[in-house]
Amino acid sequence: MERSRAFEELLLRLENKEVIKHSLAVEAIMNKLAEHFNEEVRLWGIAGLVHDIDVERIQNDSRPHGMMGGDILECLDFDPTIVYAVRAHNPENNYERRRKIDKALYIASPMAELIDACCKLIGENGLIKISEEFILNKYNDPDFAPHISRERLELCTELGLSIEDFIKLSLEAMREMSYLC
Repeated sequence: MERSRAFEELLLRLENKEVIKHSLAVEAIMNKLAEHFNEEVRLWGIAGLVHDIDVERIQNDSRPHGMMGGDILECLDFDPTIVYAVRAHNPENNYERRRKIDKALYIASPMAELIDACCKLIGENGLIKISEEFILNKYNDPDFAPHISRERLELCTELGLSIEDFIKLSLEAMREMSYLC
């Protein structure tokens, strides 16, 4: 599956610009993590891009999220590694996160949410103006964006990353994607 086709399939199923922006941010983080770990960048990036392909179909019921996405991707003949990672990124699915890609996708999505929430506090050009220290402070503030799971983010240690390193890689990744600014 080529990235351009994956993006087309995503756009056929999503209309919400914020969800699309989030998908692009997760793709960027997954690309950066793949580079960092010398993994297959295209595969990891596509997994990040399509991880929420089902989000507008689940109608605020998080239980089928990821499972339905995996089913959609399977029907579209996506790589089974991507299908599994998408299913495993929702903890309600009880899929074991066996591989690095599964663990990376599990933590990349909430990190993209955290950085986005921080950028919204900064305002215009937040992604350019924001610092790693600011994000870390907001990460450590339990009252800031409490819906973002700090427990999930802490699992970056399973990949051998400190939270500081994970924030740094993620922020760099999102800044490199000019269409997110």
